[in-house]
Amino acid sequence: MIVNYSYTRIVDVTEDNVEELLIAADQFYVFGILRACCDFLESQLCLENCLGIWKFADCYYCPELKRKAIIFILRNFKEMVKVSQEFLQLSTFEFGEIIEKDELNVKQEEIVFNAILQWISFDSHNRKKCLSLLLPKVRLSRMNPNYFIDNVKNNDYVKDDVGCRPVIVDALKFLYDFNMSGPSDQDFSNPLTRPRFPEGVLFVTGGYYDFTGMNAIETYNARADRWVNSIREEGPLAFHSAVYLKGYVYIIGGFNGVENLKSVKCFDPVKKTWQQVASMHSRRRQASVTVLSDFIYIMGGFDSYNYVQTAERYDPKTNQWTLIPPMKEQRCAAAATTLQGKIYICGGANRKGNLSTAETYNPETNQWTFIAPMRIRRDALGVAAYGEHIYAVGGFDGDKHVNSAEMYNPLTNIWTTISNMSSPRSHFGIAVVDDLLFVVGGLNSNTISMSSAECYDENTGEWHSIHNMGIGRDSFGCCVVSGLPNFRDYAVPRDNDVGFSL
Repeated sequence: MIVNYSYTRIVDVTEDNVEELLIAADQFYVFGILRACCDFLESQLCLENCLGIWKFADCYYCPELKRKAIIFILRNFKEMVKVSQEFLQLSTFEFGEIIEKDELNVKQEEIVFNAILQWISFDSHNRKKCLSLLLPKVRLSRMNPNYFIDNVKNNDYVKDDVGCRPVIVDALKFLYDFNMSGPSDQDFSNPLTRPRFPEGVLFVTGGYYDFTGMNAIETYNARADRWVNSIREEGPLAFHSAVYLKGYVYIIGGFNGVENLKSVKCFDPVKKTWQQVASMHSRRRQASVTVLSDFIYIMGGFDSYNYVQTAERYDPKTNQWTLIPPMKEQRCAAAATTLQGKIYICGGANRKGNLSTAETYNPETNQWTFIAPMRIRRDALGVAAYGEHIYAVGGFDGDKHVNSAEMYNPLTNIWTTISNMSSPRSHFGIAVVDDLLFVVGGLNSNTISMSSAECYDENTGEWHSIHNMGIGRDSFGCCVVSGLPNFRDYAVPRDNDVGFSL
């Protein structure tokens, strides 16, 4: 095959020959075949084989394949340990190398501890002595205290290993300090306490601070409950739309202090560079934006003279905007989201006043259809798909800012009231991160820019306050950016990082 490739530059890589072919290509420095084999293995990555591919790539010169494999492992660790037989064959060093990473995508450290027990139990006679090497790599002080006492401190393997005792003592001390004093900045430097990186980070861009335009971008790490000042946009901008798609943050339309815009700029969070892309057909501020099937959809808004009813779709592959059928109603300061292959847009305002109506767009039929109206009128609200439902939160009902929220079930076409936010707010950001619904900033009842933020847990039906933003802001762009290889650039600075450059 190598000889044939030298004449034809064609090679047929299959599941049956890829391993032998890669080894031979590596031995004889046939880099074209080596790349083809690596591309094939990358396309085959799954929960059952990712560890094997990672180790195989480490034996030969396949640094990019190794990087892609470890990213897959870290992002899918919880699911992988349930089904992978290769996981049980890891050496102590290999297992430790994985679970010590800040990039390990686990919401609860209990998952990591249980994985250690599963790995030890596979060969307990030889592996139980390795517990003292693995236990310090678990963020023990971020566990539920009751779980830590009942399942870690009192675990038989732990009690029988003298080397685990100082780790348990340190964890108990940090749990006590946290209970008495709350979190501190030291939590981000100690391996027992610092949070893992989440898969997604919340970006807020521009907006107003008490009617003054802003160009600062701030990011939020949900697992650390901390905001970080990141970078700045090219100029102040408000009433714009922000959305993330395939590695880029798109800032669409808005008001720059002089005019309403139809321009679109694109931010690369890895290279930290800006570029202009194709402009929309219409000027739009306070428009509604969402992503569906790798297209960006933007709807409604205000064009300087009229409330807008039109909608358009952007294809990043062709860098073109295409008009789609207009909505049933003109809508400015509405909010949109996607669920199960459809777009939902709710509320807003037009010349008739504040709206309670809502509608959905089906790209397969290319049609808009009214759905049941919300229970109250909501202008400058937040809308997000969370679980199997659409949530409409806050806004202005024509008389006052509201803190109420409601949930729409597409199967029954019924809106149901849920618990209220702690604070009324409008013109705020909304997003789902780490299976929680977050609302941040906005205007309060006194039309003052807010820095407060809170999150809703659909499992408990309760709202919880989170750390405030660095500065109050309203009328800003808000989106979730996921899978960043340089997540550390947008996270809380920490000393002695345990991680790697993805």
